[in-house]
Amino acid sequence: MTVPDAIVLRGLRKTFGETVAVRDLDLVVPEGALYGVIGPNGAGKTTTIRMILSILLPDRGALSVLGRPSALEAKDRIGYLPEERGLYKRMRVGQFLAYMARLKSADGPGLQARIRQWLERIDLGGVEHKRCEELSKGMQQKVQFLAAIVHRPALLVLDEPFAGLDPVNQRLLRELVTEEHRRGVTVLFSTHIMAHAEQLCDHVVMIHRGEKVLDDRLSDIRARHVPRTVVFEPLDPAAAAEALARVPGVARVSVTGRTWELALAPDAAPASVIQRVAAAIPPARVELTRPSLEDVFFRIVSARPAEHGGAAPGAGAAGGSGAGPAEARP
Repeated sequence: MTVPDAIVLRGLRKTFGETVAVRDLDLVVPEGALYGVIGPNGAGKTTTIRMILSILLPDRGALSVLGRPSALEAKDRIGYLPEERGLYKRMRVGQFLAYMARLKSADGPGLQARIRQWLERIDLGGVEHKRCEELSKGMQQKVQFLAAIVHRPALLVLDEPFAGLDPVNQRLLRELVTEEHRRGVTVLFSTHIMAHAEQLCDHVVMIHRGEKVLDDRLSDIRARHVPRTVVFEPLDPAAAAEALARVPGVARVSVTGRTWELALAPDAAPASVIQRVAAAIPPARVELTRPSLEDVFFRIVSARPAEHGGAAPGAGAAGGSGAGPAEARP
């Protein structure tokens, strides 16, 4: 059975003055997928998201969202966490979440109980009657995430969702996103921290200077990029890294603190090199590592001609923001 597509973009283009922020972008996100849109700041990620959500209109191209030609026609089925955070700060937390649910036509029986359950789930069980402005920034961000999912959307769009969160709350948010995905929700999130995409998504779209440079499953990306780096920690902290530079098959040794990274020669067999390295210097740890998404990204962009200008300052974030809570959601 063919899985319907939650998002379809065809030839989407957006300019700000003479700067092309998004250049003829094609993208298909199947229903129920978990896609990460990655790239550096200013790459065009937020501009793309805002066109998907009809906050910005493309200069040309076509799109559909949940089978509709505009996200505005499916707004009650979409949850959105914008990059520029915004709450009604004088409202109490419970009132704010109930209000956001009502805007999405989700104010049926059990709403207040569900809000209390969600607040408990994110370790904010005692804040229901506090004003939003009384919360820390991290707490406010978690409340805003709840506002994006309180109506049980079919499509969840998250723009830099982990920005500003400490590691504990980053992990909590990843768990919440994963729970929504297991519920059948299509998730599209953007980040410039590529490790977050590696931890969470199963499909990656890389954007560089407004152009899509990669669109593939994470498992397929990893399969194509064969491990060519050995991470080594010597058992003796006083050991000299130069000894490993002379091991056949080692092309280069980089030292960062107690960790040494050995780049393998193109024709070297990793297993043989690891045996020779361990024989040369007793290891506390030695392992073969795959290139990270960041490594893959740099390989791709370094091989591309610098023929297009980058996005204008702020254009990667849709030319700036300033949108309040009501404006920031379709």
